[in-house]
Amino acid sequence: MVSVFLGIIEGLTEFLPVSSTAHLRIGEALFDISLSNPYWKMYTIVIQLGAILALTLLFAGRVIEFVRTFPRGEDGRHTAWNHPLTLTTAAFVCTAIPSLLLTNIIGAHLESLRSIATALIVGGIVMWVVDAWSVRHDPSVADVEQMSLGQAIWVGLCQITAAVFPGTSRSMSTIAAGQLAGMTRSAALEFSFLLSIPTMIAATLYDMVRSLWPGFHILRWNKPGAAGLHSALAPVTMTAHGWVVLIIGFLISFFVALGVVEWFLQWVRNHGFVLFGVYRIFLGAMLFLYGGRLMGGS
Repeated sequence: MVSVFLGIIEGLTEFLPVSSTAHLRIGEALFDISLSNPYWKMYTIVIQLGAILALTLLFAGRVIEFVRTFPRGEDGRHTAWNHPLTLTTAAFVCTAIPSLLLTNIIGAHLESLRSIATALIVGGIVMWVVDAWSVRHDPSVADVEQMSLGQAIWVGLCQITAAVFPGTSRSMSTIAAGQLAGMTRSAALEFSFLLSIPTMIAATLYDMVRSLWPGFHILRWNKPGAAGLHSALAPVTMTAHGWVVLIIGFLISFFVALGVVEWFLQWVRNHGFVLFGVYRIFLGAMLFLYGGRLMGGS
């Protein structure tokens, strides 16, 4: 039951702009489990891999097409500097390096319930306002192949906020940044998905390495958004039941994410992001009101 519930939470929230971190903390409290426990730390890494696999499979055709047409692009007008593969790489680098440097300095002190609730509310307001502003200003970039290097760097830098401030949501920060840079809803969402593939793979693998070998560091700082993953997974003793729980969570996360991404793409084309902004504000307010009781005053 717990594995099914947490797998659904991960699959539902990883790519929606609502913060999977906040939802997993709520799930942790509801079932009275500790995600700082070595087994559950490993569990959260594994179910995140399920969501990553789903997104990678859905966008495999698009990525293969980008690789095939590099560097000229499908229209033959691109260069190695403005091809979508280059833009995604540039945005990823702009996120990864500053996040590694800033997470321990700032993020380690911003993982409290109140900080997450604040990030949810602020992010919801930002998403609501930016979406309303964007549709009134005739966005000029309708496809990721029309993006510039400057726009990609801007989106990558804005994604740092999600790495440093738990509850912000990587998806929310990249989508809002894309819209502010003149991208349509669908273009901003597609680039957010493309950027999430290398970002999530790198972050999740770094989580795994740091958990298995706690002495391992890059630049002597922790991975972006790694909340509480500082002890080794090696002491975990895996039972048959433990493996079953792990596999169920992985599969549930994979299949739920598979459906959510397809649905999200269709929803955004027709309705935009206002619903998610309103939901974030509501959830953040509920956490301020009742979260202390739910999570033991954290």
